[in-house]
Amino acid sequence: MQSALEKVCKIVLEKITPNLEEYEKTESLAQMLEKRVKEAAEYFGVKATVRLEGSVAKDTWLSGEPDIDIFMRLPPSIPRANLGEVALKIARKATEGARQVERFAEHPYLEAFVDNVRVNIVPCYEVQRGEWLSATDRTPYHTDYVKKCLKPHMHGEVRLLKRFMKGIGVYGAEIKVGGFSGYLCELLVLHYGSFAEVLKAFAQWTKRIVIDIEKHFKGREDELPLLFNEPLVIVDPVDMGRNVAAAVHPQKLYTFVAAARAFLEKPSLKFFYPPETKPLNVEELKATLQKRGSTLLFIVFGKVNAVPDVLWGQLYKSQRSLAKLLETNDFAILRHTAWSDEENLNTFIFELESHSLPRVKKHLGPPLEKIADCERFLAKYVANSETISGPYIDDGRWVVEIKRKCTDAVTLLTESLKDSGGRSAGVAREIAKILNEGFRIFVNEEITEVYVQNGEFAKFLTDFLQGKPKWLENA
Repeated sequence: MQSALEKVCKIVLEKITPNLEEYEKTESLAQMLEKRVKEAAEYFGVKATVRLEGSVAKDTWLSGEPDIDIFMRLPPSIPRANLGEVALKIARKATEGARQVERFAEHPYLEAFVDNVRVNIVPCYEVQRGEWLSATDRTPYHTDYVKKCLKPHMHGEVRLLKRFMKGIGVYGAEIKVGGFSGYLCELLVLHYGSFAEVLKAFAQWTKRIVIDIEKHFKGREDELPLLFNEPLVIVDPVDMGRNVAAAVHPQKLYTFVAAARAFLEKPSLKFFYPPETKPLNVEELKATLQKRGSTLLFIVFGKVNAVPDVLWGQLYKSQRSLAKLLETNDFAILRHTAWSDEENLNTFIFELESHSLPRVKKHLGPPLEKIADCERFLAKYVANSETISGPYIDDGRWVVEIKRKCTDAVTLLTESLKDSGGRSAGVAREIAKILNEGFRIFVNEEITEVYVQNGEFAKFLTDFLQGKPKWLENA
């Protein structure tokens, strides 16, 4: 008799396993693209070894999502500074007529959409194992390793793991997601044997997980903490100095752990296929915001001229810097995040306990046993125009009540961002350029103006306000 977990996995496997027609179409398209890239390289007089890589090459792709990765292995004689430029020229030529998006992962590469299939054309150097000149040089070796080690029955297990991670929002190594890569999923199944065993292992997570499939560090395990300090360490089978899980954001790891526990307790399709978000209508949005009693600040600004991976890196950096600015000025942050349509609309969202603070703040001075520090503290505050009360003794130390420099979060952010787009507050360069040209700050229901004009933002904000992951609903 099948268990609930087996029943759910069987249903999902039927959905995600490509059929013969898909295989034939994908293989045909991949071969055509390999040929076009070879021809484009020859056209520009560039010697290149062209290979199919990624999930299609390893047969771990999901039905309906046949992302095709074509790699150009280029001679090491091409300087690093020119690698992206050379590759983009060839890739654009090879996919002429298709929608093209320039992306960035250490160096530029091209994403194109051919016959409604996403294709990544990526450069790397043709080097011997271990003699890496760029991060992508390892990829052909990763493909060869997985194809050699992954047993036929494990392909479906990898697909299940990928679909599960997509469903709970932790799949994808790109900066926007900061989650698990496809290669990482393949290594986890290779190590634990199946999708269910991966989940069981992570559901038991209480401390750092270290996996060394090829036993590169056998007898030298005590060296691992010196080399890697991440909470999840998967030593790369083809490069013992690299942690395959280094880019996994801790929040994504912990989300996976919590979802694994919930799924094993009560298996359900919603982990693989979360329901579509139905945005709140305007009245529901206003009522939800008023009911919270907190302050939501939205910094809204326009198009940033950067490829998506650079854009997200700069958005996250700027978001952290502005959060630090608010906290340094005593504003208590409940949550903060960033959203972008990667085209014309970008938003930082900060939820504060309150956007305004009292004029006076308590400032702790030194304890009385520190005589010299006490003298300096008194000299500074006894006749200071910023002092409102004190100095006085409280619980064995000097204390003074002083005026706050800023009591309103909107004013603080506005003044900081008007100063060179917030560069002095730590805003990233490309974001600061746009903020310097203009931005708007909305408070609570004022965001309705943007909300009604952008459906995807409305879904994002609805999910943000809901807070609870979909797989936890009705658990």
